[in-house]
Amino acid sequence: QVQLVESGGGLVQPGGSLRLSCAASGSAFRSYAMGWYRQAPEKQRELVAVISTGGRTNYVDSVKGRFTISRDNAKNTVYLQMNGLLPEETAGYFCNANSGKYDYWGQGTQVTVSS
Repeated sequence: QVQLVESGGGLVQPGGSLRLSCAASGSAFRSYAMGWYRQAPEKQRELVAVISTGGRTNYVDSVKGRFTISRDNAKNTVYLQMNGLLPEETAGYFCNANSGKYDYWGQGTQVTVSS
């Protein structure tokens, strides 16, 4: 069992930055691929970024060069550094842990990009 708690969301102006954190409890954090997803009202949840157990990363095209996903296995935490935020990126951001066999979600943190 893995519990995920996101933090770091908030209100930011267009072009601003935020750093999201996702703290995982439970065992074997390093055995899980970790991902960040987002969901805007009335839209489907979409994958933003993922980091494998070995540290390989992948991003949706729209955030490449602006967002960075990283993980600290010693702290059981995954991060999403978001720079150059756009108003259309206003959404709930959710952390995911996936081992292939098990899949866990956090409750999400709201990111609002507005002037």
